[in-house]
Amino acid sequence: MSEPVTYVYDLSEGSASMKSLLGGKGANVAEMTRIGVPVPDGFTITTAACVEAMRSGGEWPQGLAEAIEERLRRLEERTGRVLGASDRPLLVSVRSGAVHSMPGMMDTILNLGITDESVAGLAAESESPRFAWDSYRRFIQMYGEVVESVPSHVYDDALEALKSRRGVSQDTDLTSEDLQELVATFKDLSREHMGEDLPADPREQLRRSVDAVFRSWLNPRAAVYRRANNIPDDLGTAVNIMQMVFGNLGDTSATGVCFTRNPATGAKELYGEFLLNAQGEDVVAGIRTPRPLAEMESVLPEAYKQLLDTMTLLEHHYGDMQDIEFTVEQGTLYLLQTRAGKRTAQAAIKVVSDLVTEGVIDQREALRRIEPGQLDQLLHPAIDPTHQQEPLTTGLNASPGAAVGSLVFDADTAEQRGRAGDAVVLVRWETTPDDIHGVIAAQGVLTAHGGMTSHAAVVARGMGKPCVAGASSIKIDAARKILTIGDTVLGEGDTITLDGSTGQVFEGALDLVPPQINTDFQQLVGWADGIRRMSVRANADTGEDARKAREFGAEGIGLCRTEHMFMDESRLPAVRRMILADGEDEREAALAEILPMQQGDFEEILTAMSGLPVTIRLLDPPLHEFLPSLLDQALEVQRLQLAGADGPEIQRAEALRSRINKLTEQNPMLGTRGVRLALLYPEIPRMQVRAIARAALAVAAGGGDPRVEIMVPLVAFSAELERLRDLVDEVMAEELERAGSTLAYTVGTMIELPRAAICADDIAAHADFFSFGTNDLTQTTIGISRDDAEGAFLAAYLDERLVPANPFASIDRDGVGELVRIGAEKGRSVRADLKLGVCGEHGGDPASIALFEQIGLDYVSCSPYRVPIARFAAARAILDAEHDLPG
Repeated sequence: MSEPVTYVYDLSEGSASMKSLLGGKGANVAEMTRIGVPVPDGFTITTAACVEAMRSGGEWPQGLAEAIEERLRRLEERTGRVLGASDRPLLVSVRSGAVHSMPGMMDTILNLGITDESVAGLAAESESPRFAWDSYRRFIQMYGEVVESVPSHVYDDALEALKSRRGVSQDTDLTSEDLQELVATFKDLSREHMGEDLPADPREQLRRSVDAVFRSWLNPRAAVYRRANNIPDDLGTAVNIMQMVFGNLGDTSATGVCFTRNPATGAKELYGEFLLNAQGEDVVAGIRTPRPLAEMESVLPEAYKQLLDTMTLLEHHYGDMQDIEFTVEQGTLYLLQTRAGKRTAQAAIKVVSDLVTEGVIDQREALRRIEPGQLDQLLHPAIDPTHQQEPLTTGLNASPGAAVGSLVFDADTAEQRGRAGDAVVLVRWETTPDDIHGVIAAQGVLTAHGGMTSHAAVVARGMGKPCVAGASSIKIDAARKILTIGDTVLGEGDTITLDGSTGQVFEGALDLVPPQINTDFQQLVGWADGIRRMSVRANADTGEDARKAREFGAEGIGLCRTEHMFMDESRLPAVRRMILADGEDEREAALAEILPMQQGDFEEILTAMSGLPVTIRLLDPPLHEFLPSLLDQALEVQRLQLAGADGPEIQRAEALRSRINKLTEQNPMLGTRGVRLALLYPEIPRMQVRAIARAALAVAAGGGDPRVEIMVPLVAFSAELERLRDLVDEVMAEELERAGSTLAYTVGTMIELPRAAICADDIAAHADFFSFGTNDLTQTTIGISRDDAEGAFLAAYLDERLVPANPFASIDRDGVGELVRIGAEKGRSVRADLKLGVCGEHGGDPASIALFEQIGLDYVSCSPYRVPIARFAAARAILDAEHDLPG
């Protein structure tokens, strides 16, 4: 007979090692209890209970109700209080607690256990009727919203109406009698929306509240957050039931949030906020503007000193920056939560760098604590510091970075326009957890209210979004979609610029400058270089790109696209003459004009990458891409005819239209391009190979070290590569003989067609290297056009979870990834020393890089600005693989 499942644990029974069962909050509160940190007593319902309830359509697993009742009875015994009693009542909080931190995404109910009977007992014990009635009105509002789905504005409007009648601006200005009246109003409003009275039995309230927290795992904002942070949907949430401690018991009580280091910069300094005579949601929801934590020393000196000591203890215990929630009840400090603090990318790198210096962690652990996506945040442009524009206003610099975008006033519009490709800035009085989808879609967030630990600030920092919070001088008319800042009036669609690093807000779009990599960043990537196996190259088509790539640590060029050199305005006439040539001689003459231009380009790139490999891809796109569109040229012919142009001019235009028509294909991506074009017009690859050879020889003659790799695109049959390799070798031999010199070079191909991957063993017989072109391989494997799919059905597929990720952003592991594996294995079965790389955009995607490490590729290639991320991700792939090994 199997052992009964334990669904509920007292805090004294848990520890940090039980995170998957107790959730992050429950495990850490239990751990604090274990090491002697002052924590309110309580118990935790496990994630397993939530998962079972979700599987059963909300029905609790057998034994859960009895287990909760038993743990509640024990809590009542330990505290000497009874839930809902008229004398010394026990009040509890009911909080969510997922395995992965999801700040504000799920639900909480405070002050549960206060009833018409217990409110008097609470007032007598506290000697503060105002406190008792304030706690009661808070409970009804939270319970009604979270558990019974009463719209939040129903209670908010009633509260504001009462304050208006009393002529006060703050909740704390309301009297005990005012709050008693408000409780009665809240009850009436709840009855109107529920169709029944609020349940009077606190144990029934507890049952419904646990249900509501379970359900909150499935609410839309939580689902959006999980999708944005790659958190699985099947983990469920724990529920933490803890004795209430009260920060709203007068001026010797307080509540607050603090971090053991600055979550925006990573500096080892005091960072946090608090409110006197308040409960926790007042701080994180931005209901009142909190005070800097340092001011707590003057009003609650003993609790302040104990808090600082506890912050030091917890950071040392966990070996990481902590985000801590605390309450002071009549001078006594309690900690309600600790967790690894959400932080900006800049702060994350600073923190691990300092922790290594302090001897707390080693370099490998430092690399494990940084996510590759965080580095991406540091590679975004910043505001040009030379600008002279005056800011419209300045708020709190809640999350650093620059954001330029059009104003939007609600999360739904932000999401809609963001999906359409528009850059938007979300402006709110203060964000709530329900705004999460808009925050994700926006470039940045501006709020009129809330502090450095408000919802907007915490979520923006965690996502790397610039945020200016608490800009109290701004006025927002959400209904009319108007933002007023002083004398400036802006509407939806007007552009603003946020500087999250300074808190400044500017009208219009300020110029941005490329990112600057600081020493902490360079040090971190340097540590990664000591661990990774794969080399990292860059995709670069110009000398400037090549130099930038080398600055970022690229170890060569994995893709130099020669067709981009043809697109220059000064070269297009010669290119078009080559395309329009009637015969080979005329085409050769046009190519002779192009050759020195190509040679100059190659010389610049090979010089910039001296000593490192440069993979030059021969001409890939179909020829008509260098010509006007067929429709435009037909209209041009018609215009000339209508304008009465002379005959020769019309004939030239008509000849061009006829040539474009002949070259235009129904599906050019699968048409005459790549190796097919080279075999039909061999004079084109001959010219390119001559330009490559002459450029390399010139660089070598100047003391450089050119390392040339010539790549043939779109090969499907081994005979194609065999024939073009013969052409390359023939031309190279001619050029080397003419120069009386030698030059080492290699010839390979892009594997970008399923047939090429499946027949890689045949193709490898004629190749020195393979470079997997995963962009086209994705299109040809899945059978979709990237341009069409991303603008049409792919977004719906992602929303409906039909695909786990955009296959053009992160590789389709089971389909495209498997073809890469097959191609690699078959290629090396014929040629063990075959060099293998990737040159599609997946070469800069951390998840794809992890797969390429598993397959055993030699290098990845990506855009220059993603080179540091790829270097880091290649190291993380090794560290993560080590972590996944059994034992």
